[in-house]
Amino acid sequence: MRSYILKKTFVSLITVFGAVSLVFFIIHLIPGDPVESMLGEQALSTDKEKIREVLGLNKPLISQYFSFIGGAIKGDLGESLYRRGTKVSTLIAERFPNTFVLAISAMFIAVSVSVFAGIIAAIKRGTIVDTIVMSISGFGISIPTFFLGPLLLLIFCRYLKWLPPPASSEGILSLILPSLTLGFALSAFLSRLIRSQMLEVLSEDYIRTAYAKGLPKRLIIFKHALSNILVVVITIVGMQFGSLLTGAIITERVFAWQGIGTLMIEAITKRDYPVVQGCIILISTLYVIINLITDIFYAIIDPRIRYAKN
Repeated sequence: MRSYILKKTFVSLITVFGAVSLVFFIIHLIPGDPVESMLGEQALSTDKEKIREVLGLNKPLISQYFSFIGGAIKGDLGESLYRRGTKVSTLIAERFPNTFVLAISAMFIAVSVSVFAGIIAAIKRGTIVDTIVMSISGFGISIPTFFLGPLLLLIFCRYLKWLPPPASSEGILSLILPSLTLGFALSAFLSRLIRSQMLEVLSEDYIRTAYAKGLPKRLIIFKHALSNILVVVITIVGMQFGSLLTGAIITERVFAWQGIGTLMIEAITKRDYPVVQGCIILISTLYVIINLITDIFYAIIDPRIRYAKN
C-alpha cells in the first residue's frame, strides 16, 4: 500500500507541475495588455512602461516563468493588478471556503438522493417507481444549471417567497438553492449509474446463493451488493467533486455567491492575470489531489487494484 501511495503521489506532483506551467504560458499568450486595461489606451507610453517595470512584465517570459514557479513553490502567487498590495493567495483564501461549502453541500445532496433512488429503482426494476426515478434523472441530466438556477430563484424566492434572494447572507437558507442547482444534475447521473451497477451485481450467482440461504433482503442489498459497487461510485464521486468546484462558476454567478467562480470572472473581466492564474492553478491542483485521494480510497476498498498496480 505504501508503494502504491508513493507512486500515485509522484505522478500527481508531476501533473500539478505540468498544469501550473501550462496555465502560466496560456494566460500570458492570451491577446490583450493588462497595463492598457489598467491605465486605458490613452495613457502615456512612459507611464505604461513604468507600470510594466513595477509589475515585472517587461522581463522575458521565461524569466517571469521561473520567478512565478519559485513563488508558487513558496505559496506566493503574486499580487493582484487591480488591488495593489493584496496577495492573490489572500483573495483566494477569502473566497475558497464559500466555494468549498457549496460543493460539499451539493455533493451531500447528490449522494444522499442518488444512493436511495438508484437502489430503489434497481430493486423495483420495470415498475412505475423505476419509471419515475429514471424519468426524473433524465430530466436532471438534460437541464443546464444556467436555466435551473434562475428557475428555482423565480419559484422559491419571487413567487413562493420561501427562501431569501441571492446575496442576502441569511446563513444556511442562502445555501439551499445553489446547492440544489449543483446537486440536482449530479444526483440524476449518479442515480442512473448506481441503478445500472446494482442490476448487474444483483444478477450475480453469489447474490442468488445469498437469497437461497435465506439471508435478509436488506443485508443482501447493503452488505453484499452495495459494497461491490463502491469502487465505481467512489471513483465517479471523486471526479465529480472536482467538477463541482469548477462547475460552481455559473451557479455562483447566478446566486451572487462570493466564491472562487465569481472571483475568477471578475479577474477575467479586468484582465487581472495573477488572480486568474491563481484561481485556475487552485482548481487544477484540487482536481489532482481529489483524484489521488480517490485512488487511495478505492485501493483500500479493493486490494486487487493496488496489487495490480505493483
